[in-house]
Amino acid sequence: MIFVTGDTHGDFSRLSPEEFPRQKELSREDYVIICGDCGLIWDWRGETIDEICWKKWLEARPFTLLFIDGNHENFDRLNAMPAEEWHGGLIHRVSDHVLHLMRGQIFSIDGLSFFTLGGAASHDIGDGIINLDGEDLHWRNTAKRWSWEGRTEFRVNHVSWWKEEVPGEDEIERGAAALAAHGNAVDCILTHEAPASDVTLLGGGGFRPDHLSMRLEDIKSTVSFRQWYFGHYHVDASTDVNCRCLWHDLLQVPGSPDAG
Repeated sequence: MIFVTGDTHGDFSRLSPEEFPRQKELSREDYVIICGDCGLIWDWRGETIDEICWKKWLEARPFTLLFIDGNHENFDRLNAMPAEEWHGGLIHRVSDHVLHLMRGQIFSIDGLSFFTLGGAASHDIGDGIINLDGEDLHWRNTAKRWSWEGRTEFRVNHVSWWKEEVPGEDEIERGAAALAAHGNAVDCILTHEAPASDVTLLGGGGFRPDHLSMRLEDIKSTVSFRQWYFGHYHVDASTDVNCRCLWHDLLQVPGSPDAG
């Protein structure tokens, strides 16, 4: 079986046996996929006690956890991991059974094909980015001052924000080439950002499409797919007949085989 859910931001309690009782039916050959903002690899100082504990807790689950990246990931640490091939695409292996599905890949899992393109632009940086050089070297003092001034929508470069959060044009083109080589047809598309037409339906029309969502709209109009799942917007809602925004919902992917 394959299940999919939305942003976890480092809190995986929805995957507990109490919250997700169906896991008693699962094995390592069954999968739960997080559509970005996993947040497991986060702290800029390196592996923390919380991270170690969550990794051990996740390894104790009977299934294998997969995730695409969102905009709240530590890309310095994540992208420093060696890439390896898995089920036809490239991954970063965070632990034995926690795998990062890299961008622009196509994976064959339980007889279904999945195209992955993580990343998105942060919504919470309206007050700017504090850099770790020059006058912003002591970023903690700068952060305190900005907070006192009421500038609360800021992030810190290489501490809580990374420019790699948005896929580069090379990553988008690599994904387009992979799709073309696959006949521009997959069973499922997994992204963090939404296609532009879906963005306009979210937040009461309060979100505007950007370059990435427009490129995803190109994919939506040219690629045949059965389901498209994305996160990022912190809402559980269907935005099109086969497109769904995920947050807390934990859904079985249609067409994935039942256990046993």
